Amino acid sequence: MVLFAFTADLIPLYAVYALLFADHGLNAAQISSLFALWSATSFLLEIPAGAWADTVSRRGLLILSGALLAAGFTVWTLYPTYLGFAAGFVLWGTAGSLRSGTFEALVYDDLHARAATADYPRLMGYTRAATESAALAGILAAAPLYAWGGYTLVAWASVALAAVHTVAATLLPGAPKAVSAKEIEELELDDNGDVHDDGDVHEGDSVVCTPDPASSGYLSILRAGMREALRVRVIRRGVILVALLNGVTAFDEYFALLAGHVGAGPSLAAVLVGVTVAGALAGAMLAGRTEGISTRLLAAALAVAGVLFIGGALLAGAAAHHPAALYVLTAVGFSAVGIAYGIDYNADVIAGARLQDAISGPARATVTSVSGFATELVALLVFAFAAVATAWLSLPLMVALLGVPLVLAAALVPTWLPRGAPSRSELR
Repeated sequence: MVLFAFTADLIPLYAVYALLFADHGLNAAQISSLFALWSATSFLLEIPAGAWADTVSRRGLLILSGALLAAGFTVWTLYPTYLGFAAGFVLWGTAGSLRSGTFEALVYDDLHARAATADYPRLMGYTRAATESAALAGILAAAPLYAWGGYTLVAWASVALAAVHTVAATLLPGAPKAVSAKEIEELELDDNGDVHDDGDVHEGDSVVCTPDPASSGYLSILRAGMREALRVRVIRRGVILVALLNGVTAFDEYFALLAGHVGAGPSLAAVLVGVTVAGALAGAMLAGRTEGISTRLLAAALAVAGVLFIGGALLAGAAAHHPAALYVLTAVGFSAVGIAYGIDYNADVIAGARLQDAISGPARATVTSVSGFATELVALLVFAFAAVATAWLSLPLMVALLGVPLVLAAALVPTWLPRGAPSRSELR
């Protein structure tokens, strides 16, 4: 499982594809339209792909996802034109939507079959760390590959690694679904089948499933997943909380810009961004040890993370006005940001695990895909805020304000974080 996650982002082409487009004559508007096509493909297919993963083999979909990724990069390599890049992005976006939600559901159901769901936070922490490590390795590999063989070598190396990723998918377990789609079609709202006055299913209500002879298959699963994600209060809140914790990590796109703003050269900027990556890796790796953390302590940690992020960004920004203390202020500032980033990563893994524990219907991948869809919306809000805020605010202040959602998440955790399954220590 960790190997599958690692090979997913070990793609050197990720580091240079924007430059690849520009060097083949595409202007800024054309490149932006490609990104828009990519995002639109992922958005449109995210939830439908999750429902598909609840009706067919999840391992089979992950294999197909890897094959589509390899096909997309192959199209880019053989047809480096606007239409070729557009076709590649459609394939890439489709591949991403097939993977999103499907992988998490497969892992959880495999652990469920082994009566080991308490290991889910630890395993997902390792996979998140593997993903971050692979992305960093792919970026570092892009430079020497380009020096040896230009974009052609970078592209074909990416195709080869995507093929390895596809092979890794074949090694995943073919776990039985925790709830059979053939046996379960529709969610009941409570023991009496009645809707509460507020239209929600409340925590404490039983969420059971009964066959619906009038409907079956894909549409039934899609409806059941959407119903659970939107109508069951504990699930809905968990979906939103996970989306907030994960989507807000889009702020990492501005770390390099912040480093450049304070006067750091490319080498120092790479080191400073590396500090934040180290924080993310540490937070993900420690998820197995913090899986049983209380909601109050997790909320307090997120509040501290918000303060550290805001303070760290402002402190790093202050280095631009104090050249004599440039290295000290940037080092301390980015270290604080890195710690905050790690806390958020850790909380995200824990919240994701609690959400998986709370899902009881037949459409686990569909519900997880709804969370992935909401995550993308949060990320888009981050980008939109940054685009507007930089017109009036300095870059350090804008980045600092991106830490406010961490404080918001801290306020939501005590009541919105689903109760998880017993931890490994509690089961002993």
